[in-house]
Amino acid sequence: MLNLLLAPLLTLVELNCENLFDCRHDTLKQDTEWLPASVRHWTPSRYWRKVNNIGQEILSCQEEGVPDLVALVEVENDSVLIDLTRKSLLRHAGYQYLMTESPDERGIDVALLYQPFTFRPICYEALGITPLEGMRPTRDILYVKGEYITGDTLHVFVVHAPSRYGGEKVTRPNRQLVADRLVQSIRQLPSDAKVIVVGDFNDDAEAPALQYLSAHGLRNITCHAKGTHGAKATYRYQGEWGSIDHVLVCPLLLDRVQQVYINDCPFLLEEDKKYGGFKPLRTYNGMRYQQGFSDHLPLVVRFQF
Repeated sequence: MLNLLLAPLLTLVELNCENLFDCRHDTLKQDTEWLPASVRHWTPSRYWRKVNNIGQEILSCQEEGVPDLVALVEVENDSVLIDLTRKSLLRHAGYQYLMTESPDERGIDVALLYQPFTFRPICYEALGITPLEGMRPTRDILYVKGEYITGDTLHVFVVHAPSRYGGEKVTRPNRQLVADRLVQSIRQLPSDAKVIVVGDFNDDAEAPALQYLSAHGLRNITCHAKGTHGAKATYRYQGEWGSIDHVLVCPLLLDRVQQVYINDCPFLLEEDKKYGGFKPLRTYNGMRYQQGFSDHLPLVVRFQF
């Protein structure tokens, strides 16, 4: 009932879960790192702690009720999403979900959790990315067309662009490929479509792929997002905060943006003993298990309809 009362204020959360893998081997994927007998000793107890940690992280993004839409990155499969939405701390939240089943070699995918009381999917599609020569298969883009409780139709794209592994310049064309696919898909929508693009782009706002999206009409509304406990971005590497998670919208939604921030609740942070300050409390520090959450912090956007 609370979500219905607050329905005109749509809350969107984006979160890279950092390796939300179950402990079962998929013979078609390279997931042996995340098994009980692996070097990480990824046991059922550690897995369930991780699932509940992600649930707690999502719930902490809103003081009352729960977020309407949650875009998740780095989730392994349907079983993980069932556990997260039906058996974790989120089990009473009522979430349903849509996800991709990508050709990514490790088996990681993207998903969209949604509140069926406020958001009704009309259709969805996994948008495949044809790899360049020498490029490893990457994650599909999840496209969801749905109707918000106000009657507004939203077109949501959830992205996890290829990483910079191997070098930023060398892998830049891989991320540009994802940007090209996004632009191609958005061009096929009506001119008055309300578009939201969200996810981990593995690039900052000034990178060519993000600038390309801006040149084609999308507006990055989170590139300057901050937390209230010291986070200057969603990700920290070698002491430097970096914005690689983004939410972009079409111009029609700019005046609907009511609030943008990073959820950096103290329990999601740990002291950065090497570089000073704080950093996201991740599940592993190297190979040392530390019962944490993710190496990314949640990005939160509220739209006023």
